[in-house]
Amino acid sequence: MSNTKSTSDSQETPQSSQKSHTTQKSQSSQETHRPKPMEVLREARAQLAELTGMTAESVSSFEQTEEGWALEVEVMELERVPDTMSLMASYQVELDAEGQLTGYRRVRRYERGRADSRGSR
Repeated sequence: MSNTKSTSDSQETPQSSQKSHTTQKSQSSQETHRPKPMEVLREARAQLAELTGMTAESVSSFEQTEEGWALEVEVMELERVPDTMSLMASYQVELDAEGQLTGYRRVRRYERGRADSRGSR
């Protein structure tokens, strides 16, 4: 009986070694590139304002998802006098893991001075 092993089974080719190193490098750079929550909030507000032309006044919900981030952003759509009659809107905003906006939609409109009827049941 011989106790030798085929050298092709135990050796890596230069290409496979380089590919393995590149994969490890890209995985570690993705882990370190993930933005902090406050960076995501600021970037989401800025991107939504750029797309809609309306300034985001506040973020009413914020959570990390498997795909990235989900936020609900409050925006003034129409300024009125008195201010309590201004028309507001809530936008659901989705961002990828790097904090880039991937989609948004308006989920409700309301007057600034009105109480929220959704949560008062």
